[in-house]
Order: sequence, then structure tokens, then C-alpha cells
Amino acid sequence: MNLYIEIENGQPKNHPAFEDNLIAAFGSVPEHWKPFERIVKPTLGVYEVWTTETSTYDLVDSIYKDVWHKRSMTVEEKVAKQQSIQNTWVSQDQAENFATWTFDEATCTYVPPTPKPQTGNYFWQGTTLLWVAVPQRPNDGKTYKLDYASATWVEIQQP
Repeated sequence: MNLYIEIENGQPKNHPAFEDNLIAAFGSVPEHWKPFERIVKPTLGVYEVWTTETSTYDLVDSIYKDVWHKRSMTVEEKVAKQQSIQNTWVSQDQAENFATWTFDEATCTYVPPTPKPQTGNYFWQGTTLLWVAVPQRPNDGKTYKLDYASATWVEIQQP
């Protein structure tokens, strides 16, 4: 369906409307309504932030469109993000299991020494430095966590 946006004094007014609705209301698309293209909100890059959470309606290449506004993080924001990821990493349960993983600054993530298999359900076993198939989880209604070192499910005792 085609969208149009009302233009007043060269500026978009209100929100876009469907062509069918304009025709139903006015008999045709009024002259002061211009074509509009909806642009899906893009995904941010690793070190980008939104300057606003909503788009603006701007004239781009002779058509009004959603324009999303983002910027690169400042050096301080980038360092803070990296530090937050690193702090979370070292404080995770069984963090010693992942001691051989390295921080990749470009992606702001930790990377295993060897890539994870693309098929199957595996976990990293730090004691062997291998990807190991996840064992069958007990189905007895109790709560468990996977112990990486022994590759077994250990019951979590409820207080």
C-alpha cells in the first residue's frame, strides 16, 4: 500500500496515511500530500547509539522517508561498554571455564579459542579446551545447572 504524508510550509505534518484512506476521505490524494517511504529502523553497529528513539520524516532524494538518527559512541562510551562486558564476563557463573576466551574489541564480545560447531548443541569445556555435546538434562521436575568441568547436570538445592 502506498503511503503519503501531508506537507505544510515545506515541512511534514502529522504522520503518513495510506493512499486508500486519503482517496476515501477526499476523493483523491490532495496536492499537498506527498509520497512517503517507510524505512525500517536499522540495527545499530557495535559502537553506535541512537540520538533519538524515533525517526524524523525528511525529504531524501525527492521522497519523504523515515530517517533514523544515530551516532558513533564517544571514546568514553566505548570504553564503558567494553568494561561492562568484561565485568559481566568475569563475574558469570563458572567464569573459570572461559578463561581461554579472548575479548574481541571489534565485536565487543568474547571469542572461544576454536569456533563452536555449527550443528548440534554444544558447550565449551574449559578443562579440555573442547566443545562438548550437551548431555541429556534430567526430566524429573528439579532445577539443574550444567557443570562444565564434569559435563553433568547438577541439582540446584532450593533454600
